[in-house]
Amino acid sequence: MTILSAPLRPTPPAPRTVAIVLFDDVEVLDFAGPFEVFSVCGRRSQLDPFDVYTVSERGQTVRARNGLVVTPLHSFASAPAPDILLVPGGFGTRREMKNPVMLEWVSRVGATSEYLLSVCTGALVLACAGKLDGLDATTHHLAFDELRAVAPRTTIREGARIVDNGRVILSSGVSAGIDMSLHVVARLLGDDLALETARYMEYEGDWRRG
Repeated sequence: MTILSAPLRPTPPAPRTVAIVLFDDVEVLDFAGPFEVFSVCGRRSQLDPFDVYTVSERGQTVRARNGLVVTPLHSFASAPAPDILLVPGGFGTRREMKNPVMLEWVSRVGATSEYLLSVCTGALVLACAGKLDGLDATTHHLAFDELRAVAPRTTIREGARIVDNGRVILSSGVSAGIDMSLHVVARLLGDDLALETARYMEYEGDWRRG
C-alpha cells in the first residue's frame, strides 16, 4: 500500500533585524518613514521579512524634532545584533557626531551588519564613525559642506536622492529615507514586494532612481 503524505512546506527564512537609532532632536520622518516601510513590508502577502526595533544609547526616552516623545525598545547594551543598521538625521546629529559612545557603537555594530544605512544628516554620524572613507555619499542639501568637512575622503553626490555603495547606502533629506528603504526592500526581496509595500502605504515616490 502506498501512503501519500502532504509535501512539506519550506521553513520561511528568519526575518532580518532592522535597528533604527534614536536620539534627541532626531528628525521624525527620517526614522518613522523607514520604520513604516520595513514594518509593513510583506503584510499583504502574509510575509514577515523584517523585525524592526528602535534603540537609543541608554534606552532612554528621546524628544524628537518638534517635541515628539518616543521611547525606544532597546539600549545599545540590550539591542540584538542587527542585520540592518539605520542612522537617521536631524539637528541632533551635530551632537551625536561628537558623542564617542554613539560613534563607537555605530562603528562596531555597523562593521558586522549586512547593510548600513543613513538618512539625511545621519551621514555625518557615519562619517565621524569612519564608515564613509573612499565611498560616495549624500545628505540633506543644506548639509553638503558639513559632510565635506568631516568626510574629506568621501565623494559627495549632490542631487542624488539615493547613493548605493553596495553595503553602505545613504539617502538625502527627510522623505528620501522612504525611497531608500523601498530601494533596500527591492534589492533584498525584489521589485514586486517593494511595489506592493509602496501601494499599501499609498506612497507615490520613485525609489528606482538614484
